Amino acid sequence: MQPVVTTSAALAELGAHLEKLEAVGLDTEFLRERTYRAELCLVQVSADSDAQCVDPIALNDLSPLTRVLRSQSTIKVMHASRQDIEVLLPVTGLVRPVFDTQIAAALTGLPAQVGYAELVRRLIGRELPKTHTRTDWSRRPLSPEQIEYALDDVRYLLPLKSLLEEQLQKLGRTQWLTEELCALEDARSFSTEPENAWQRIKGLRGLDDERLRLAQQLAAWRERRAIERNRPRGWILDDTAVREIVLQVPRSIQALSAIAEVPAGVIKHCGEELLACVRGAQIGDPPPALPARLRPDPLKTVLVKKLAALNQAVAADLGLSPEILATRRDLEQLADGRQDVAVLKGWRRRVIGDRMLATL
Repeated sequence: MQPVVTTSAALAELGAHLEKLEAVGLDTEFLRERTYRAELCLVQVSADSDAQCVDPIALNDLSPLTRVLRSQSTIKVMHASRQDIEVLLPVTGLVRPVFDTQIAAALTGLPAQVGYAELVRRLIGRELPKTHTRTDWSRRPLSPEQIEYALDDVRYLLPLKSLLEEQLQKLGRTQWLTEELCALEDARSFSTEPENAWQRIKGLRGLDDERLRLAQQLAAWRERRAIERNRPRGWILDDTAVREIVLQVPRSIQALSAIAEVPAGVIKHCGEELLACVRGAQIGDPPPALPARLRPDPLKTVLVKKLAALNQAVAADLGLSPEILATRRDLEQLADGRQDVAVLKGWRRRVIGDRMLATL
């Protein structure tokens, strides 16, 4: 068996074999530093005791593999799967169903972001090499060492699945995992709609509705331009520049040029488009006053501390990292009276959410 599949015949043979299996290990190698869309460079799969790489750069048609990745009858076992699913989405469609070993491990009490190599070390007792973590996987030919490193990333996924399932069953948390994995079934969560891109920008809290409308227009413009040119959104205009435009509301090229965070090249080539976003936001002249620095609400601070203490205590009883139950943002939103927070849904509500509500 060749370690790297580079021909259509070999891929068809591999696909036919994988389609018969209940579960396969899956990982990818990709590049995204210079592009908006990640460039898929390698797909690794494991089945039983075997592991192989599929070279998408050498193959024009990945259909035999695509059928497996989309098959409801074959579980794809992955670690920290969200990035890999996102990268594969435009190439193969949504990978499903998925068993994520990082998510499963966190529910057994291991750190929330436990790495694959650390998980293998803890549960299987094997030390994996850390070389080639910054390899340019688009370059060919791949060295035997690179191939071996890539294959290691899937060799232990199926044994990890078995071990984690056994632990979760003993703990009575199998349903917890089922609920967590449902979030990976929504293709919309792996892409950013231009109209929603502004929600990723930090530092907009407390701004007036008019400025938030401008933030939405600027972020949508940036997202569409990044998609069209297949360039990272930060290469188009970074978040700091977007935020300063929102705060200062420039209405002319001169005013835009006075914002140090906006590069001269962007003003030269895109200045009028940025000003069109400002006009489209229909902000009054002068714009609304900027809010005074927001001071913490003392009552909210006390409430968040109470919720955090409860979270810590319940997590300790369950042997879980506290952030698995609720993040700091969850607690702050709950203190604000929000009901659409993760801690009030599914198994979290049963375990701790209702108790948190009782403290409000």
